[in-house]
Amino acid sequence: MGVSSVVLGGAFMLAAGGVLAQTPPATTTGGVSASTFSTDLLQLYREARLEDPQILASHAQAQAGKEHQREALGSLLPQLSLNAGTNRIHQENDLIQERSYDSESYSLVLRQFLYNKAAWENYQKFKSLAKQSESEALDAQAEATVELARRYFTALAAEDELELVRAERRTTQKSLDRVNALYEKQLALITDQLDLKARVDLLAAQEMDARNQASISRESLAEIVGRPVKERLNRIRNDAQLRVSALSLESWVREGMALNPTLKASESGVEAAEAALRGGKGGHYPTVSLNLSAQQTNEGYNNTLTPRTDSYVAGIGVQVPLYSGGSTSARVRGLYQDQLVAEQQLEAIRRRVVKEITSAYLTANSNGEKIDASRLALDSAQLSRVAAEKALSYGMVNAVDVLNSVRNEFRVRRDLLKTQYEFLTNVFTLNRWAGKPPVESVESVNGWLSPGSAVQAVDVGSEY
Repeated sequence: MGVSSVVLGGAFMLAAGGVLAQTPPATTTGGVSASTFSTDLLQLYREARLEDPQILASHAQAQAGKEHQREALGSLLPQLSLNAGTNRIHQENDLIQERSYDSESYSLVLRQFLYNKAAWENYQKFKSLAKQSESEALDAQAEATVELARRYFTALAAEDELELVRAERRTTQKSLDRVNALYEKQLALITDQLDLKARVDLLAAQEMDARNQASISRESLAEIVGRPVKERLNRIRNDAQLRVSALSLESWVREGMALNPTLKASESGVEAAEAALRGGKGGHYPTVSLNLSAQQTNEGYNNTLTPRTDSYVAGIGVQVPLYSGGSTSARVRGLYQDQLVAEQQLEAIRRRVVKEITSAYLTANSNGEKIDASRLALDSAQLSRVAAEKALSYGMVNAVDVLNSVRNEFRVRRDLLKTQYEFLTNVFTLNRWAGKPPVESVESVNGWLSPGSAVQAVDVGSEY
């Protein structure tokens, strides 16, 4: 008898020499599975970019940073104001009779700072903060992509577990049917019959829990996408060669130190803190401004009525701070401490980037090796299970031996699927901390996926 082939997306050949019958696409009990349509990780990624609140908020924050930068620039540009006023004046004195008249005044004033260190450094601070917001938006998108991938593969794993439990129950039920037939002929022990019956009942209970977890995992995915995900999810191709790129760990670390958006955001934070410190020290510096004004009025000294007069004034103003109660110096000391905080946060981020890249790289490589070993182990476990079931029909082993072989096969299947999903999740994590664009990561991993269904019916027939 030939060994059943391994189908990695959740389509499992589980019987001892059975006829594999694929059911038509259908809706899974409990409303978990979807229609005949399927979707992949790339499609959900595109939807999440438009619907994920975390991504939308980060983009809004980046846009706000640009506007704050423009606001700070405005204080360096000319300030122009127009003033107009009219007064009703009533005068009385001992020399002339009472009189009343209306006065009007119009003025146009322009002020331009020629030197203002505090304002200039404030602009530099907000310029760095705008860059920080942009980097944080990129990091938020990368983090959201990793979370989307994690939930996507969690949903696949939950549906795989549901089908594994169902398939194991069907396989165990077939063994129970054989033992029942042998027991009627007094060729099997009652303990074998009871052991198998207990296992079937336990698997039925586990199936209900697995169905619930599959529903929850779908809802978790819908939280990011912003709609119920009812379609079938594309699964890992059978021929997919799951390997990390040929780049060395040192190359990945160098890329991360150069491109990681979290690190870039922290570097911009240090630049902003340095500019804020320089701006604080600018409070000790004088300011120089150019003042231009034009005025027209018919009101003279002491509110007297005069002929209309046009005045034009140009001047240079210098303001020198002498003493502010020590507040400026205290502010500078506080800003210096803020700079130290930003520098230490930058160092912490540098160390974390190295740690995360190293951890994801080594774990992904380990996952790849474990996948190869698990495939070989699955072949052996299938052979062992087939042999145990055949030996049971001849009375050479008991039901416990068959149960152990079936459990071992399904344990290996679970380990294989779990390792595959862990590998792909670690690939996303590695790319995120190395500063790879999220869309490149999604497109790369999406190439390992193809349409498929976890719902595979297995007709376990007897060969004896």
